[in-house]
Amino acid sequence: MNSVEVVESLNAQWPPSVKTVGGQATGYDPETKTLSMSFEAKPMFCHSVDIVQGGYITGMLDAAMAYTVIGPSLVPSAEEVAVATLEIKVNFISSGNSGPMTGTGTITHLGRSIGFISGKLYQGDRLIATATSTVKLLRMKK
Repeated sequence: MNSVEVVESLNAQWPPSVKTVGGQATGYDPETKTLSMSFEAKPMFCHSVDIVQGGYITGMLDAAMAYTVIGPSLVPSAEEVAVATLEIKVNFISSGNSGPMTGTGTITHLGRSIGFISGKLYQGDRLIATATSTVKLLRMKK
């Protein structure tokens, strides 16, 4: 598995939900099992004076975490895996404003059918939110 292949595969196939938040893979580290992504929080995501609604922040974290699992499976030689979120816990640390955000997703543990992943979302150097998630692994034949 090549880091460049993972990033290119992800950026070639984003679903509308990830496109809505301007999601782009910017890096993948197979050693730490971490995906880096960029996002764009649009002014229309704000619920009051330039404060991004928590659902959009959660969506960005969910994407970074889920695609940390999905990304490596898109490489032709790998088994394809999709994920279904069973549980997600988000800790809102600071308010986010419209503009660029960056996030990471990291695999904590993958079993046969259940996975545990975590994520962080930043605006500049400021930590906006952290999350953990339990996911159902949906293994598919290519």
